[in-house]
Amino acid sequence: MSLLFLVGPRACGKTTIGKNLAAQRRVPFIDTDALLQEQARRSIADIVAEEGWPAFRRLESEALKEAARRCGYPDAPRGVIATGGGMVLAEENRRFLREAGCVIFLQAPAAILAQRLSRHGLPSQRPSLTGGDMVQEVATVLAERLPLYRNTAHHWVDATLPVSALCALLQRLCPQK
Repeated sequence: MSLLFLVGPRACGKTTIGKNLAAQRRVPFIDTDALLQEQARRSIADIVAEEGWPAFRRLESEALKEAARRCGYPDAPRGVIATGGGMVLAEENRRFLREAGCVIFLQAPAAILAQRLSRHGLPSQRPSLTGGDMVQEVATVLAERLPLYRNTAHHWVDATLPVSALCALLQRLCPQK
């Protein structure tokens, strides 16, 4: 599989790992959240505020397909794609991810994710999913989505490992063709 998809909750490191891995593989890197915002010419927070979560989720699914297309799918796929944290909510997306490439779940404890979000959360880019306290929100959302991440991914890895170790592990788990 020459497309590698990274799934997991907010702040698990999908973009950081994805950029590093793509550079090592000398393939394109696409972050579906960034692509979505580029195409919509608005932030995620603005999309959600103006159109609601269902509209955002529809745009998110479109961004997934566009990211894969930009990486040569289905003819000659090559690339690393970091997905939004909620990408796995739609069954269509879960099926597409598994069929189109190698899917890696970057897993981390809720406490670490909340800590990372508090440092780099970019509230204007990451609207609240529950309207509650951030630490509780991270734990609640992670618990709800954990089965979806696990069932979608071909491999689960510890996202608290150093970036270099994670990239080496992903190179072994999903070798380039």
